[in-house]
Amino acid sequence: MVTENFFQQDIQEKIETKTFQWTKQWYPVAVVNHTDPSRPFPFQLLGKNLLLWRDSGRKWSCFEDVCPHRLVPLSEGRVESDGTLLCAYHAWRFNSEGKCVSIPQSKDKETEAKHCANSKSCATVYPTQERQGLLWVWPESGEQAQAESQLREPRVVPELENPSDRVVKQFWNMRELPYGWDFFMENVSDPAHVPVSHHGLMGSRYTDNKYYDMIGVREFSTQEGFSFKIQPINTPGVKQAIHDFQPPCHMRIVSELENGGKSIFALYASPSRPGWCRTIGCQVFVKDEQGKRGKGLAFFGLPMPEWLNHLLGPLFLHQDLVFLHYQEKILANKQEEKYLDAVYTPNPQDKMVITFRKWLEKRAGGGIPWSKECNPELPTPEYDRRKLFDVWETHTKNCMVCQNALKNINRFKILTYVVAVLCLCLGIIIDARAIAIQVATATITETGTSVSGFPLPPLGFWFALGGAALFAFSGYKLQQLIRLFYVYEFEHADNH
Repeated sequence: MVTENFFQQDIQEKIETKTFQWTKQWYPVAVVNHTDPSRPFPFQLLGKNLLLWRDSGRKWSCFEDVCPHRLVPLSEGRVESDGTLLCAYHAWRFNSEGKCVSIPQSKDKETEAKHCANSKSCATVYPTQERQGLLWVWPESGEQAQAESQLREPRVVPELENPSDRVVKQFWNMRELPYGWDFFMENVSDPAHVPVSHHGLMGSRYTDNKYYDMIGVREFSTQEGFSFKIQPINTPGVKQAIHDFQPPCHMRIVSELENGGKSIFALYASPSRPGWCRTIGCQVFVKDEQGKRGKGLAFFGLPMPEWLNHLLGPLFLHQDLVFLHYQEKILANKQEEKYLDAVYTPNPQDKMVITFRKWLEKRAGGGIPWSKECNPELPTPEYDRRKLFDVWETHTKNCMVCQNALKNINRFKILTYVVAVLCLCLGIIIDARAIAIQVATATITETGTSVSGFPLPPLGFWFALGGAALFAFSGYKLQQLIRLFYVYEFEHADNH
């Protein structure tokens, strides 16, 4: 029996030490209700240029962003009314399976059918599925990839698989961030930074920066990752807090509450290209038996419109972004050193970060195997804060929710300025009318005039002038709000 158990453990160890296969995984790359189904959505995954699009049957497909005809980007094309994807260069059309169904320049229908039947006319298709409001992509193509993708489940949130009245899900929020996947995962493996980096939002850098240990909960595994719990818990009402890394893309942060409820922060990160990752996250609450739920992440757990949740996201994300963008570049300059040789991590709060870096080095090939079509070099550091904290390119332009909100706020801003002008004109008319009446009736009295002998404007004039000022100020504030859809700059030195 002892020999048999030893033999089984030896087999398991050999299985576990096999290198993690990055391309045989499901990655979440988009939020369904954020993505415009009327046009192709280009994105990158593991350095591959891909696109998502939806046909007339509401089926989402993922193609390589290359037309087989002349190798131009299919993402520059159109989703046609018949539910096909049209290449805007020569109008070749493709169905959701990648098959070419129309080549307009063909000599006749028979020739067109022959050319469409040739496998070289097909687009390269990647397995895709829709789960929990997210679009997931398997970054390998072909029949074998289709078969293998069916054997593995994506890293979904279990609580959302069997929804009940006790489970409350907040909005998904997606963002392309200018630092690598590994630095995102390192950051969310590190609870110690929270009250310091997020001072004012998630505690105080002066009073909440306390000692704790990180205790391993789940065994270190090539495929399944690992998890740690914080001990002791310094948060009132929280019984246990666990950070659970599930490779390649999921970090599940669970706070188990003393009243029996849970507060879950579900985070995903997919490697886009060197120096960039696509993140998707939301909060999930499990109410206690009395129907009460725990506190969320700062004010993000409060009831608010989805667009406002997205708009406030940079307040949180940019506090870490300014560190991680430069940290990655600094570490890259220390090419002669391994990560754990380059940093100094003496405290137990860094245990999960150290474990993550060991998993990446020993079980996952040391880093992400980027596609051959991708430039493996890191981009240079960005010192222009307007570009570093660009919200438009990294979120708004690809989010239908925020684009619709932006259009409505712009309309409302214009309306406020129009009303301000109308109020001013009304005030002038009221004043002019009052003067005209007084002149015509010659009833200007001593008590009704100013010191200089001119009549004081009537009360209606002041109300109209006040309205003009109020609406003009509202328009100015709306313009400031609109700017947050484009850029949100942040300085830790100003966060008192």
